[in-house]
Amino acid sequence: MDNFDNEDVDHENGGYAKIEKWNPETTNKLAVHYKAILELLGEDVNREGLQRTPIRVAKSIQFLTHGNHADPKAILSATKFKEDYPQMVLVKDIDLYSMCEHHMIPFYGKAHVAYIPNGYITGLSKIARVVEAYARRLQVQERLTMQIRDCIQETLNPLGVAVVIEAAHMCMQMRGIQKQNSVTTTSAFTGIFLSEIKTREEFIHLIGIKLH
Repeated sequence: MDNFDNEDVDHENGGYAKIEKWNPETTNKLAVHYKAILELLGEDVNREGLQRTPIRVAKSIQFLTHGNHADPKAILSATKFKEDYPQMVLVKDIDLYSMCEHHMIPFYGKAHVAYIPNGYITGLSKIARVVEAYARRLQVQERLTMQIRDCIQETLNPLGVAVVIEAAHMCMQMRGIQKQNSVTTTSAFTGIFLSEIKTREEFIHLIGIKLH
């Protein structure tokens, strides 16, 4: 049975309340390991500021990787409608937060996603949810870009899909080379975005970036 984390619940207000559910067995197992990590780092896990840190981090990492339990294709299919609209559908500037699988340090940025329907469309929010489902995993930006592209192509069978992600990687900013202003851009295309230069150029113009 899941337990409930009600830290964000306003008990005095009968309106909206955010309730998060956690698997207690998984959470407790993770917390044991995080406590051991803190001890190996030389921390005093009994001091006030760290007493509940292992359990908090255990919950945090589950949230940051909850995309492992999502089905992006099902997300798109849930609001798949027949519609004769053969023009570009673009959702740009989708906030993106993910975790580098090499160092487990965040990378973050924007995703720009477009497709040209071939008889079917999906709810606009579902595009952002697909990005979220793949981003909330241990990732590399290159694979993330292709997963979003392939999910839309395979689920909606559009005339083409275009995905561009611009992200800053904290593993480059906080450690390693420590280049604070570097941004990584990745792109992936299918169908008409590959075969029609004008269509691809329209997409690039609309999202307002330069691909090198």
